[in-house]
Amino acid sequence: MHGERDAKIKSGIYRIGDSSALYPAAGDFVLIRYNESGESLIVKTLERKSKFSRSDFSGHAAGYVKTVTEQVIAANFDYVFIMASMNMDFDIRRLERYLALSWNSGGMPVIVLTKSDLAGDCKEFIYKAEKIAAGIPVFAVSSKTGEGIDKIKSFLSPGKTVVFLGSSGVGKSSLVNALAGGELMKVREIREDDSRGRHTTTHRQLIMLDSGVMIIDTPGMREVGMWDAGEGISETFVDVEDLFSACRFSDCSHTSEPGCAVRKAIESGELDESRWKSYVSLKREERFTADKSAYLRKKEQFFKRISKMSKKK
Repeated sequence: MHGERDAKIKSGIYRIGDSSALYPAAGDFVLIRYNESGESLIVKTLERKSKFSRSDFSGHAAGYVKTVTEQVIAANFDYVFIMASMNMDFDIRRLERYLALSWNSGGMPVIVLTKSDLAGDCKEFIYKAEKIAAGIPVFAVSSKTGEGIDKIKSFLSPGKTVVFLGSSGVGKSSLVNALAGGELMKVREIREDDSRGRHTTTHRQLIMLDSGVMIIDTPGMREVGMWDAGEGISETFVDVEDLFSACRFSDCSHTSEPGCAVRKAIESGELDESRWKSYVSLKREERFTADKSAYLRKKEQFFKRISKMSKKK
């Protein structure tokens, strides 16, 4: 109604450390108190349908201990474009991690394999991606030649929002430009020795294309961790967890117990050992995040009790 406007958060509502008010992130829908002659005020963040978040262990001082909080860096997206270059930087384990994060976010994952013009035969890359992502669309594209761009455009109808997830140099900025039909974002060249590049994006932004499609691009995506990602990991590694029920012992650790279905599958070649190690690594990271969060919360509560007792004395 009023078009694009500047607005700031209302400090009385969004207080530091107050978890009752959702602090706005890229992609959020907010309720504002409109001011036609100056800055409007953001007074409420509406409920989110999807989000990417990370643990902020630095937080802000709260007595003698730092507070652990969830930092949302992207919200309300429909699709997650998991991007990987078809070059030396292609890493199947990284794709597994991104898949787990995507399933956990509430968005629909789509794998976009970039730089098809340089890859030659893309079949091997597509096969590897499809092998660890059953049922997930996989597309090989080239932002330079336009190959495959029309296929991913089928996911981007007006009003849809997509967030990009991928390492530096993967071609996120180039893809934005290809989808926009013009140069909206600056593109940096990758290093020739390892096929990697630097992050072009230096701040979080939501880009509106002429088609009505919104794209969330943020440098913080590379730091997304396993915040409460149990369901996402299970969805990504459903083939691994299906084996657990076939183990002889219900509390099998899958290391040396007799009748372990996981070890048997690895030995027979049914399960790739590197995939098993990837699953174990992500579960370990998830537990570490949960344990550290719980530890810091208990420590904070302890010092708050000490503070209250001191005030009473």
